[in-house]
Order: sequence, then structure tokens, then C-alpha cells
Amino acid sequence: MNRLRLLTAAALLTCASGAFASSFIVTTDTLVDATKATSDGTTDVTHSFRDDKIVLQARDDAAAFVATRGDVRGAQLEAALRHIRGKLPNLAANDLQLAQAILVI
Repeated sequence: MNRLRLLTAAALLTCASGAFASSFIVTTDTLVDATKATSDGTTDVTHSFRDDKIVLQARDDAAAFVATRGDVRGAQLEAALRHIRGKLPNLAANDLQLAQAILVI
């Protein structure tokens, strides 16, 4: 009887670890793809807007936005975000990611 329980427990652990491994791989691949897409988008921003007056003027507002995790949204940051999204309409980055990209410029 104890031997049967031990074999059943071992079989269940084997099945569970296989399912965990496959879901971990799927989740990891999804996160890597999402991170790469965001990184590519914010890299576009830093290269495309390096000398852009509207974006450069928003750096202080972007710093406040990042520091407060989005609670403080200055007028210059809002203008810069509209400007960036107008120039790069297919950009998948959110406002926080764009604010971080502005700080890198």
C-alpha cells in the first residue's frame, strides 16, 4: 500500500513538473518578446528625437512622471507624448516607457 502511494506521488510530481516547465517556457518567451518589442520602440524614440526641442523640453516632466509612477503628468510631457505618438503611430510603448526613453535622450 505504501509503495503504491509512493509511485502515485512520484507520477503526479513528474506530470506537474512537466506542465510547470512548459508553462514557464511559454511565459518566458512571451515576456522576452514583449520586452524586445518595447525596447525596440523606445530605442526608436531615443534615436529619432535626440535633437527634438519638444521632447527635450519635457525631460523634467518625464523625470517627475517616472519618479511618481505616473501620478504627476506635466504639460510639457503631455505635449511630447502627443508629438512622439504623432510621429511614430505604430509605437507600442506606454506612457511610462516613453517617459523613461525621454530621460535617456
